[in-house]
Amino acid sequence: MTPPQPGQPAPDFTLASTSGEKVTLSQYRGRPVLLAFFPLAFTSTCTAELCEMRDDWDRFTGQDIVVHPISVDSVDTLREFKSKHGMHAEMLSDFKREVSRLYDVLIEERFFSNRAYFLIDREGIIRWTHVETHPGQRRQDSEIFAEIAKLS
Repeated sequence: MTPPQPGQPAPDFTLASTSGEKVTLSQYRGRPVLLAFFPLAFTSTCTAELCEMRDDWDRFTGQDIVVHPISVDSVDTLREFKSKHGMHAEMLSDFKREVSRLYDVLIEERFFSNRAYFLIDREGIIRWTHVETHPGQRRQDSEIFAEIAKLS
């Protein structure tokens, strides 16, 4: 398997979120979506990455981008992580690892997902994909915003 590539429809899924509601990807048709898979809450790289997204939140919302960080952590763990760092995005719990497998980003021997990004357009088509070669690496928001700019 390989991760879904640009030009392909984004595989649909439903996951529990930190809002307490279930989130289905296809409910966002008509809006661009950034899925940001990250290995584990409370780790240094993940915290830095998601705090940068928090700090740039107005830029994401100003461009009508739905941002959903996804990890294999439980909803309770993600709620605590979100609260501790004052994050805005509703995080999705892939506790059963089904979506990480669906997007082919699960590191099976470590049982958590690699860091990966999928930018999906208003029609549900993937326009940009980046899977890190090592989960300790991450993209800067500036690179993500450069890809978002290509959507319009």
